Amino acid sequence: MPEGLEAFVMSGPATLLDTADVHRALVRIAHEVVERNKGTDGLVVVGIHTRGVPLARRLAAKLGEIEGREVPAGALDVAMYRDDIGLRPPQATHDTDLPFDLAGKVVVLVDDVLYTGRTVRAALDALTDFGRPRAIQLAVLVDRGHRELPLRADYVGKNLPTAPDQAVRVLLAETDGADGVVVEDTPRKAVAS
Repeated sequence: MPEGLEAFVMSGPATLLDTADVHRALVRIAHEVVERNKGTDGLVVVGIHTRGVPLARRLAAKLGEIEGREVPAGALDVAMYRDDIGLRPPQATHDTDLPFDLAGKVVVLVDDVLYTGRTVRAALDALTDFGRPRAIQLAVLVDRGHRELPLRADYVGKNLPTAPDQAVRVLLAETDGADGVVVEDTPRKAVAS
């Protein structure tokens, strides 16, 4: 069996990234951001609630370490911008905190998992309510595929091909006590025949 594939065949949760893997992925993304943008002038980092926010803060800190100057970070709530309001249970809302002007800035939008693309679409709509950035770039820790919208990330920590009936959970020290990425099978719903 090809290396890494056994995690998808096993039953029960499988840890695919540990603390060191998450750290390495963020360091690599930070270097890619600096290289692509030729530094961090005019750059801000915005995390999508919930786990995108601590990832954005970590990324901004890494960018600051690399460039020797602070990179502003903010938080964005997209709950009211989603296109599935009314189709699923309401989500808790969080505070949007953008302590900077977006006009003319390059925004690095950060989320934990890129799946269908609908959360990112909501985030793009939300950002435009706060200004007109010069550019928006997307950074995700995990890209699991299965896109429903024509979106792709500019920076990806790890591509993890998954089955639609699997769940990818990103664990972060700030929200979960430890870092890691876990893939698990989701229970199938009984179908009446």
